[in-house]
Amino acid sequence: MHVLMVAAENDALPNAKVGGVADVVRDAPKALAAQGVSVDVVIPDYGFEQLQREYIGDVTVIFRAQPQVLSLFKISDDNTHINQFVISHPLFSQSGSVYCNDEPGRPFATDATKYALFSAALCEALLQGLIMRPQALHLHDWHSACVAVLLKFDKRYDTLANLHIAYTVHNLALQGIRPFKHDDSSLEAWFPSLGYNGQHLCDPRYPHCFNPMRSAINLADKVHLVSPTYSTEVLKPSNYQQGFFGGEGLELDLQNQSAQGKVVGILNGCEYPEQNPEQVTLSLLYERIEHTLFNWMAKHEQLETSYYVAHQRMLQFKNTPIDGPLVTSVGRLTEQKVLLLCQQYGNALALDKVCEIINRFNGRLIILGSGDKTLESIFTKAMARNANLLFLKGYGQGIGDSLYELGDLFLMPSSFEPCGISQMLAMRAGQPCLVHSVGGLKDTVSHNNNGFAFSGGSLNEQVDGLMTCLTETLTLKQQNPKQWSNITANAKGARFSWETVAADYISSMYC
Repeated sequence: MHVLMVAAENDALPNAKVGGVADVVRDAPKALAAQGVSVDVVIPDYGFEQLQREYIGDVTVIFRAQPQVLSLFKISDDNTHINQFVISHPLFSQSGSVYCNDEPGRPFATDATKYALFSAALCEALLQGLIMRPQALHLHDWHSACVAVLLKFDKRYDTLANLHIAYTVHNLALQGIRPFKHDDSSLEAWFPSLGYNGQHLCDPRYPHCFNPMRSAINLADKVHLVSPTYSTEVLKPSNYQQGFFGGEGLELDLQNQSAQGKVVGILNGCEYPEQNPEQVTLSLLYERIEHTLFNWMAKHEQLETSYYVAHQRMLQFKNTPIDGPLVTSVGRLTEQKVLLLCQQYGNALALDKVCEIINRFNGRLIILGSGDKTLESIFTKAMARNANLLFLKGYGQGIGDSLYELGDLFLMPSSFEPCGISQMLAMRAGQPCLVHSVGGLKDTVSHNNNGFAFSGGSLNEQVDGLMTCLTETLTLKQQNPKQWSNITANAKGARFSWETVAADYISSMYC
């Protein structure tokens, strides 16, 4: 079997990772190759000139009514069953990053144009045989959705129209919505001669808009959600007042595909290296934090408040031995991840209450992550108020790995979580997790077995559940070390193997 994976991210290549999709696109092909599947992986070229690569050829596509020439390169890879490809064009590398932030009122505008051009080039490369025609075309998230649109509606690609398409939804909250027309970043601006069925492609809430996510869901032969629980949650409408995140407007399309047996829920995997991880100490962690903070500071002409307060707090931690639990959290600062922590709880934020509970046990909370500017400000101010909170606004691989290894309890109270990788990495290191029992968190963390979980039928109930669960968890750690040791061992022993995932891909998605 031969599979072609198309995505925006791929952690097999340097600086091509933003979120968990990059881990999947890095690891899943290796697991498939181990089962005899040959895999090609294609992403845009964000600036990989320094890598050893082989020029395959050029394709010319008509985009925005103008011919655009793009180049296909193959990146050297030791695994003979995996071919890593990149498609080059100045539009893909000019920002110096994977994704771009657009001005208010034009969400996804730059990225949607970039990935529409990438999709057109991929279809042309397939047509011309520069990329081998696969038995299964595996598209990831909204960024690759225009591939399905072009294959199904552009007559130029009629010979490819029957390709088996498997479409993975990593995060239904991000759908890449753009207008159909009257905007330079719109479907008809990109492909003015394309005939299409607007009923399949429009956004249910904004019928004048093109919804890439919905398009791929409707056009794919199989729709993959990245955990069994998430695959059922998305069949129900979201109810934000009750704190439930479901189909995000696409539940009817997903229900329709599910009724036809096209929706599958397969949990992502995690790699389990044979070699023992580096032995990390608190002093080494503090060294890494200080080094990283200085690097972040050096990127700005003026000292940012967040970095200054974090450095002062880190020095305070360094000079005061910890005799309670170290609670950790690693992840992007988005509403998905921290909505519960930002709810009002009594006369304070829930995050303040979390710090207060941890402080009762002489513990500390270290949070690593960045994202939404408003949320970054909220967390910086909370750090200033709470002497046991260190918030590191950014991401450093070394710090993240150290926190997984050193932490006593990993906090992940996501409002929704399609799969999640952070909880798997923490568990792999032997750190139990305290999670909101939704999506992939529910499928990986079992309360009082390999971790701790809370739930609730409303936002208020969820916040109450978080506080109760945190208090009970830290009490258990303090008063019942034997049970805590068993839970820690169960967390470390849990396995979510890519071998199983690959077998499920082959049997459930690629046929």
